[in-house]
Amino acid sequence: MALESKTRAALRSRAQNLSPVVMVGHDGLSEGVIEALNKALDDHELVKVRFQDFKENTKTLSQELEKATGSDLVATTGFTAVFYRKSQNK
Repeated sequence: MALESKTRAALRSRAQNLSPVVMVGHDGLSEGVIEALNKALDDHELVKVRFQDFKENTKTLSQELEKATGSDLVATTGFTAVFYRKSQNK
């Protein structure tokens, strides 16, 4: 599901005040990272992910996380990515 420009801008604005919830470390995109992001998306809908390692591959890894979690990549800024997935619980 591709986000419209206005929706993406609104989500990016909301995400500015968020702290990163999921960290990508030296293990890269492990199953643990994908599970943590899935849980965070279920709980919060809008989640920031911080890349502590693999910083040179932030955009590529963010796209892989987007596919693995069925979420939308809202933005990547520096070593941080923002993901959105509408919660099925609400």
